[in-house]
Amino acid sequence: MKQRSLAEYLQDLRSHLLRIVIVVIIISSLCMTFSIDLFDFNGLKVPILQLDLPNNIAGQVILFLKEDLVPENVAFIQTVPGQAFFTQVYVAVTLGMVLAMPIIVREIAAFIGPALYYHEKAVLRKIVIPSSCFFLVGCSFSYFIVMPYVLDFLYKYGEAIGASTFFDISEFIVFVLEFLIIFGISYQFPVIMWGTTVSGIVDPSFWRNNLRYFIIIAVVFGAIVTPDSSGVTMWFMAGPMIVLYVLGILFIENKISRSRAIEQY
Repeated sequence: MKQRSLAEYLQDLRSHLLRIVIVVIIISSLCMTFSIDLFDFNGLKVPILQLDLPNNIAGQVILFLKEDLVPENVAFIQTVPGQAFFTQVYVAVTLGMVLAMPIIVREIAAFIGPALYYHEKAVLRKIVIPSSCFFLVGCSFSYFIVMPYVLDFLYKYGEAIGASTFFDISEFIVFVLEFLIIFGISYQFPVIMWGTTVSGIVDPSFWRNNLRYFIIIAVVFGAIVTPDSSGVTMWFMAGPMIVLYVLGILFIENKISRSRAIEQY
């Protein structure tokens, strides 16, 4: 294989990043200019895109989050002009990155692919779908279980002293999206464990030997990223991470033992 210079690698990286940026910008622009409406087609509700700047897809997502997560008697406010607009831009860019994820993964794989051995490429192909599934599971767990509890718990503190509660629109949306992303990423541990073990980066015994350290890291991480001091929300984050870590250990050891049994046979 021909050895490439640093300038050629940088040029290749620039091309891949440029394609990613273009796709994200296109999707984000669509989310800022179009809305999704239901069209009645012979009694069948069909979603269609309509040009609607104020009531765009990003705004529809914000309204959905407000109706689904915000406790009753709590209102959204914007404290400076344009805050709602920039919140929609933030949501649109986030949607752009999420919806463009297949393209992002493909471009990253295309860039690092030439530097990988055949078995490493095989591992990379195998972890794409499980990684996406674990990310969705983490986001779903956060959205349907953790965030309703956290928001209701924090709201009750103000309700107990008779304080009127208002949510700053930008801070609320950033809080929700960051929570989703953090949980989605934290659920990647089994995939990371399996990928690094199969590719030979770490020894299979590494994970079991460092279980106690991971528990400490998971608890500290959960305490940092969760906003309340109840100690309960922390375990919504740390608990699943520890369970997934243990399941990852069992899965890896089972795979290794089966492979060795097949080789001996």
